[in-house]
Amino acid sequence: MPAFRPRHRRRGGPWPPLLARLALGLLVAAALMMGGAGPAHRFELLSPGTAFDLLRLGAYLALGAAVLGLITLVAASLCRRWRPALTGGLVLLVVAAMMAVPWQLMQRAQSVPPIHDITTDLDAPPAFEALAEAREAAPNAVGYPGEFADPQREAYPEIRPLLIDLPLASVLGAAEAAALDQGWEIASLTETGLEATATTFWFGFRDDVAVRLTETPAGVRVDVRSASRMGRSDLGTNAARIRAYLDALQQRTAP
Repeated sequence: MPAFRPRHRRRGGPWPPLLARLALGLLVAAALMMGGAGPAHRFELLSPGTAFDLLRLGAYLALGAAVLGLITLVAASLCRRWRPALTGGLVLLVVAAMMAVPWQLMQRAQSVPPIHDITTDLDAPPAFEALAEAREAAPNAVGYPGEFADPQREAYPEIRPLLIDLPLASVLGAAEAAALDQGWEIASLTETGLEATATTFWFGFRDDVAVRLTETPAGVRVDVRSASRMGRSDLGTNAARIRAYLDALQQRTAP
């Protein structure tokens, strides 16, 4: 009859794998919250405030998962439990990747002024007419806030009108095509400009754009205004949108 051999107790007992499972569970929950906040608002399942609360809670859970992942990595390594240690290390790497975009947004928010209405003409910005009703129903104003002019001059000195030496009709056609290339939804098209709505990819925020064409002796002057419907700061989105649009229009009208 073989002799009884006591079962070898692994170092650390059940704690390393338990910590690894907890860290992994927090990571999954954080990923679902952070990844789902935007689409939930985009499909009108959550209000903007609730969506941002969900995103914030997901970020906190991700930080908690990172702390647990680090504890798991250290504890499991000391106990020579390599599978839980690997799980803890992977959790740390995934959290770092998840937090990269929010970190970049925070850095961008600190580098741009808290404004949400950008225009190439600070003295007489293009007006929203076809989109006035939609903007009246939104938190931000229909008219251009005059106090934004000085912060824009300082932060975005490159946002200026574009002068194109072509007939007005040719510039209008190129302006419409460039707007469609940007994925905008055109709300109004007249002989001297257009109004359109741009929808952000993740949260589905709707920003409005007005393009005004003015004939001058030197050619057609193109002025653009891009304004968010909600939010105090746009994190530089509207300025980037105007730059991209004018670049696209310039390419379409180049000889």
